[in-house]
Amino acid sequence: MTTDSHPTGGPAVPSSAPLTVTVAQPLCADRGRPDTLAVNVERHAEAVLAAGTRLVVFPELSLTGYDLAAPAVDPADPRLAPLVEACAATGTLALVGAPVAEVGGRESIATLAVTGGGADVVYRKMRLHGEGEPDRFTAGEKPVVLELDGLRLGLAVCADVADPAHAEETAPLGIDAYVASTLYGPGAAQAERRDGHCRDRATAHGVWVVLSTSAGPTGVFPDSSGGSGIWAPDGSSVAQAGTEPGELVRAEIPRP
Repeated sequence: MTTDSHPTGGPAVPSSAPLTVTVAQPLCADRGRPDTLAVNVERHAEAVLAAGTRLVVFPELSLTGYDLAAPAVDPADPRLAPLVEACAATGTLALVGAPVAEVGGRESIATLAVTGGGADVVYRKMRLHGEGEPDRFTAGEKPVVLELDGLRLGLAVCADVADPAHAEETAPLGIDAYVASTLYGPGAAQAERRDGHCRDRATAHGVWVVLSTSAGPTGVFPDSSGGSGIWAPDGSSVAQAGTEPGELVRAEIPRP
């Protein structure tokens, strides 16, 4: 099954123009503060304004940091206004991460699509990881394809990418890119694992891979890998950030 969404709020894009993409790894605010969400929203808005691209992708749980005790984020929360305004000013679709509450009390680790028109939940993480995530959250039930300017983006969150079966479920829906929001630990072994996942998904399915992953501290983690990037369908790295938070990396995805 597929869920197709058609984000609005951007300018008309020529049918032959490539999709301009930025992967962002902003410095995450300390967890548990009254202003954690507001500070992270401001940093997301600054990244969108600096990027100047049609699509900007942020890491897993980017609005709260990887803090499984953080309150669920309401897509209609007025504290998201600076990010909505930045997307309106630039014609950007921002994919951001947050815990969200569902009807009936279930909660999900989600990807929100933010445009100048507001924020909506577009994907729920399917492969929950470790002991803490299943204790609180319910896994998403199906892969999702997000359509943007005629390109089809298959969405993933963290452990989804590590499981080849997730991409195998998503790719047959007809995707041009596999777009992931993740968190990897620091160090060479995790960096090799991160890059290997991206290369393998790209070459296995002949699609672009767009990965935003945390850098520096995030929630309960004192450090994380960085290395957000974009990989071509042949598995080659087109652009990749370093290990420090605050970096933005841009690339263009051509139309098929």
